[in-house]
Amino acid sequence: MADKSSFTSDEWQTLLESVMATGLAVTAAEPSGLFGLLQESFASGKMLAKAKMDAGANPLVKAVVDELATSSGRSMSSSRLQQALAGKKPGEMKAACIEILGKVDKILGAKAPGDAAVFENWLRQIGQSVAEAAGEGGFLGIGGVAVSETEKATLNEISSVLKLAS
Repeated sequence: MADKSSFTSDEWQTLLESVMATGLAVTAAEPSGLFGLLQESFASGKMLAKAKMDAGANPLVKAVVDELATSSGRSMSSSRLQQALAGKKPGEMKAACIEILGKVDKILGAKAPGDAAVFENWLRQIGQSVAEAAGEGGFLGIGGVAVSETEKATLNEISSVLKLAS
């Protein structure tokens, strides 16, 4: 089983970034306003908390979650990601986040093939949770859909870049 010591510092930072990048890809695909953004942010946080409390969680997932629970881990996760996304429009942000997930697939394939499917499925679950967190369309929550077509397409892109069945 892989852990932090299995990766270079740059690779580890990419794994940490991937958690936030997954949720941001879905959010950027179809921005939902302030209230929706908050709901989607909380959805990512709930997935981290769920993994932290799961005694049977994959050790690599657990190591990433434990690192993100520290201020240095959160800083490492967000610093390069903020630079990569600065000044970008939502579509460009989504593309940059998907690119990060492609890097994760390559890193895990090379360094942790035994953990790749579980970790990548976990990322996909984060994306799904974010997509379902805030209804899209409608007015004041009436008449909208749980997951928009744009979000579904983004989830398919995430699955594709991570080489997961949609």
